[in-house]
Amino acid sequence: MEIASETERKYDVPAEFELPDLTGKAGITSTTGAETHDLDATYFDTDDLALMKNRRTLRRRTGGGDAGWHLKTPGEGTSRTEHRVPLNGNPDTVPAELIGQVRAIIRRQPVKPVARLRTHRVETPLRDADGRTLALVAQDQVIALTDGHEQRWQEVEVELVDGGPRVLKAVEKVLLKAGASPASGPSKVSRAVGDRAKPEPQITSKDPVLRYVREQRDAIEAYDPGVRQGDPEAVHKMRVGTRRLRSTLKTFKRTFPEAADLGDELKWLADLLGQVRDGQVQEGKLLAGLDEQGEQFRPVAARIREHLDRQVAEGRAALDEALEGERYLTLLDRIDQLAAQQTVEKDSIARTRKSLAKADGLLDEALAHGEDHELHDARKAYKRARYAVEVFEAEGGKPGKQLVKSLTDLQDVLGAHQDSVVARELLHELGQDSFWFGVLWARQEQVGKDTYRELPVVVEESRRKRLRSWLG
Repeated sequence: MEIASETERKYDVPAEFELPDLTGKAGITSTTGAETHDLDATYFDTDDLALMKNRRTLRRRTGGGDAGWHLKTPGEGTSRTEHRVPLNGNPDTVPAELIGQVRAIIRRQPVKPVARLRTHRVETPLRDADGRTLALVAQDQVIALTDGHEQRWQEVEVELVDGGPRVLKAVEKVLLKAGASPASGPSKVSRAVGDRAKPEPQITSKDPVLRYVREQRDAIEAYDPGVRQGDPEAVHKMRVGTRRLRSTLKTFKRTFPEAADLGDELKWLADLLGQVRDGQVQEGKLLAGLDEQGEQFRPVAARIREHLDRQVAEGRAALDEALEGERYLTLLDRIDQLAAQQTVEKDSIARTRKSLAKADGLLDEALAHGEDHELHDARKAYKRARYAVEVFEAEGGKPGKQLVKSLTDLQDVLGAHQDSVVARELLHELGQDSFWFGVLWARQEQVGKDTYRELPVVVEESRRKRLRSWLG
């Protein structure tokens, strides 16, 4: 599957529209070499057009220079991300890798042809003095067939190639003056199906707990495609979303009395993501600069890399299988039901105070005993408390924001300490009889000591009255 980003603008134009002269604008010196293409695209969606309602378009297109299967999804800013797969044998079978990219949206619903668009395109390159193609201007005559109904119209697309926003702005100014107008819809197919593709009204709430739950639901669904592509950052962000949601259900359990077992399902998903993520993180920390420290460390690095690569690969296989399974889809359904809730318990901020006090107590005990496992328990408690504080961060103003930051700093120090504990366990397992593994073990032991010495400062900062007084 090829993935590319595209930035384009669309315009409605009258039947008699002619492309105006664009030379001399934003470095454009040539508009010669126009090509003509006849494109035939069949668009696929669910019965309720779930993809289009979520700003996705899925099509099979022939003709032109990029014939194949295309899935367009929202990109950064005004850009779009296009996933491309070559045409396969069965024209009605959507490639599995594209279905995976929208599984969190369509769930169990099948996709089927919902529209056919035939386009006669005249594509004009806009080049600069060096011959670079800054943008392509496509003049399209469109015939759309939906449910036996035919529509015809003309439009113009301007897509950046090697140019920048200045080119788009200059070209738009000329096109509007010549009679074009901004497109009435985001895509050809959305225009073809009309109001049926309008997004469903979003469920909103002023309550911070419910708002936070919906944010985590949206994060889990948004990072699903990246996780399937193997993006490490998407794996991390999706795991954080599951942890935040699970923590919220536990802290505010009276708000969600019917979701007691949902925490176990979220833990199941977080653990699958963690097997991939933890291996990646440990490999980065243990192998950083190791190959440059001498020949004696190369066998050590090779053994660590082999072990962690195998862990990540096994985790990746288990995660891929789970994301296509009924258990995961049911989890998404239940999260949606949770996010649709409208009622909350009274004085939910008291739960945050209680969560923070519990974390303080656990850390005080851990520091008194000096036990690593107790520090790890305190770290988990502070993570839960931080998430609870995040729920009300906006209500806390500047002190709320500072408290979240100080708790994050504290959690980071505790996390670095726990990472050193896990690294020592791994090094002991892999190289019990190796001197050089022992050297690395000693280094990680020193990391543990160093992070332990950092704790008093971040603990004191996180417990400043000025940062906590707004919690009541």
